[in-house]
Amino acid sequence: MKFIVSSSYLLKQLQVLGSVINNSNTLPILDNFLFELDNNSLKVSASDLETTMTASLEIDSSSTGSVALPAKLLLETLKTFPEQPLTFTVEDNNTVEISSNSGKYALAFAPGEEFPKSVALEDPSATLVPADVLSTAINKTIFAAGNDDLRPVMSGVFFQFSPQSLIFVATDAHKLVKYARTDVVASEVADFIMPKKPLNILKGILGATDAEVKIEYNDSNATFTLENYILTCRLIDGKYPNYDAVIPKENPNKLIINRVQFLNSVRRVAIFANKTTHQIRLKIAGTELNISAEDIDYSNKADERLTCDYQGDDIQIGFNSRFLTEMLTNLTSDEIQLEMSMPNRAGILTPIDGLDEGETVTMLVMPVMLNS
Repeated sequence: MKFIVSSSYLLKQLQVLGSVINNSNTLPILDNFLFELDNNSLKVSASDLETTMTASLEIDSSSTGSVALPAKLLLETLKTFPEQPLTFTVEDNNTVEISSNSGKYALAFAPGEEFPKSVALEDPSATLVPADVLSTAINKTIFAAGNDDLRPVMSGVFFQFSPQSLIFVATDAHKLVKYARTDVVASEVADFIMPKKPLNILKGILGATDAEVKIEYNDSNATFTLENYILTCRLIDGKYPNYDAVIPKENPNKLIINRVQFLNSVRRVAIFANKTTHQIRLKIAGTELNISAEDIDYSNKADERLTCDYQGDDIQIGFNSRFLTEMLTNLTSDEIQLEMSMPNRAGILTPIDGLDEGETVTMLVMPVMLNS
């Protein structure tokens, strides 16, 4: 088995695949990349048993075979090479020899057959989604997913497909984001919960392409196919909470304000908030928004006034400044609307401009109780 490949081309693919590999694996074989050679086509795979990713490379070869090579050692070596062709040759003494312009390097390999096989989806449903739509959906929702091991269903992003729309939802019970598209639809109704790790890996490669992503899914696994990558992952098992029931429908108090101005104000005032509650207070009356925070233990306090466009009753409501900051940072519009009903009901943030046709973003943030 022998092949020639460009050093920078191989490094680029392996760096993407490397993000699949865990720092500590239960099976030693998972510390390797699987190389499968079939003449001019080379498939390289990485897996942590839950998630498997494969990249297809075009190379120069006339042989076939498969070997598993140590990922860390290979990545560290490739990073040091300037752009040049590298020749990989499998030797008789259970090593792979890499020849460069300046030297030769031998790596011990494991037989390719020992590497776990990727799951083949039986009878999957399929949906095509433009890469930029999927990328935006992941970026807009993933930050709101939880990290609680006791509630695994909330640690992923909920995909809800139908012939009317595609909906993506994430929540950790304190904040919730719903991203919907009516301009991209699926042929049948389906829903599943995607874990965060494969979504973060996808996020890294989706930005660089404008192709369509083929998403195939059944009850237990999903596969994402785009250009030269295939990512297969196990889905989170369980029923997603009824997020629609949490979103308040009647919100008579509506505040419209410049997003960046509001974000900067919240960030500044939050510095003076209590370090455990991160609580800030919004007091809205007429066209004036008053943002304040106080840390009684250290006698720190801050107070800012902004002019805004407000319709509704005078209201005082408390929020966790970190959640508010995260949401405002993840929106890209110039102006946002904050809808509220009562100080103990969730506030709803929505962008007013900068959306595509058929695109909606709804962010919900739970209030914190104010000490009067």
